[in-house]
Amino acid sequence: MELKGKKILVVGLARTGAAAVRFLNRQGARLKVSEAKSERELDAARSELADLPIEWEYGGHTLSFFEGAELIVVSPGVPMNIEALAKARARGIPVISEVELAFRFLRRPLIGITGTNGKTTTTTLIGQMLKASGKSAFVGGNIGNPLIGFAGGPQEEEWVVAEISSFQLEGIVDFRPHISVLLNITEDHLDRYANFQEYIKAKEKIFKNQGKEDYALLNADDPLTFQFAHGIKPRVHLFSIERAVPAGCFFEKGAIFFQGGDGNKERFELRRLKICGAHNLENLMAAIAVGKICGCPADSIQKVIEEFPSLEHRLEWVRDLDGVSYFNDSKGTNVGALVKSLLSFKEPILLIAGGKDKGGDYRPLQELIADRVKGMAFIGEAKERMFAALGGLTETVKMDTLEEAVHWATSRASPGDVVLLSPACSSFDMFENYQERGKKFKSIVQDLGRKPKGKQFN
Repeated sequence: MELKGKKILVVGLARTGAAAVRFLNRQGARLKVSEAKSERELDAARSELADLPIEWEYGGHTLSFFEGAELIVVSPGVPMNIEALAKARARGIPVISEVELAFRFLRRPLIGITGTNGKTTTTTLIGQMLKASGKSAFVGGNIGNPLIGFAGGPQEEEWVVAEISSFQLEGIVDFRPHISVLLNITEDHLDRYANFQEYIKAKEKIFKNQGKEDYALLNADDPLTFQFAHGIKPRVHLFSIERAVPAGCFFEKGAIFFQGGDGNKERFELRRLKICGAHNLENLMAAIAVGKICGCPADSIQKVIEEFPSLEHRLEWVRDLDGVSYFNDSKGTNVGALVKSLLSFKEPILLIAGGKDKGGDYRPLQELIADRVKGMAFIGEAKERMFAALGGLTETVKMDTLEEAVHWATSRASPGDVVLLSPACSSFDMFENYQERGKKFKSIVQDLGRKPKGKQFN
């Protein structure tokens, strides 16, 4: 792909857009950047690119600024249906995502992991299994380092392991993983997509360009994922907690088995497993299957199984206090994630949820909440809608701050209970991102018992 002298517009900066700008500059492109944020909000990001010849647009995306572009690269946070992009496509201007741009320069086999929940854990597990097997791997994409950063470097690693979001898949043309992984599909991002079916179509794109020599790994227990097993070109492997599968991973008698296409089985013990929850069992099976497809020895995979810690903000144990356990699941930003979190505990739960509403249906939570949740505190923009859908199932309150919610939950908790932050919503109404929300929760929890609680709850 020849970029030298080409007029290229990057839409949306953030980390991914900035990485794309640096890459395109090294390729000799003539650059423009359009951002919805104000110039003041972009001071820090822009200072890092101050030495590059860039024409800037702030505070929105105007049709006139998009004119003359020969290629448009869109960051994941920018919806593909905004007017300026729609008009550009109508004029025949190619509009692609950063991962599509990166793919056109990749020289290493790509493992692409997508799904509503579990992407980061599975991506990280696969990277660890490859490295434990003596295989070098770049791990990034939608987490950590953008894929374009690796594509623009020496590409010394043997494998590329990339978390891929539905937003990134919207803008692909030739993007083709050698191994694709679709973990699950539940309602999410309905504040961005017209309906759930559009979200499913975006996820399905990960298989779009795969051929018969490629692999696809699917969750056999998720009907929305399993539906693609018979309609795609790559060789299909499955993973399942509920039943044995002809090729892939399955759970049986307290262990995970991998069965290859030749019918041979390998057993992986879970006695020393550190990560908890049924969802992490699924993530682990997916990672083991990918590891075996890549030729990782069983002992290297077993080592990772036994040593892999829980990731920060993903059902992360924070502390025990007076017999009550506190868990931070700030990454649980949709209803499906909250379902998995609630299923991970047999103890009574004091749940803290809420944030920026993503338009999902909260009713699928009703049975689980009635069965497992002792009390709930809702916060953020979504608290009214969540209260209306779920508030009659157990003792429920609406709080103004996360700190108030933690103190309320603590006041209601008894020894043996769990206080769980699992928002089922994004964080952008009250926090910069889910990481900031999780860190705030942990800070509040660590301070419990060390200072007056402030507001008291009777």
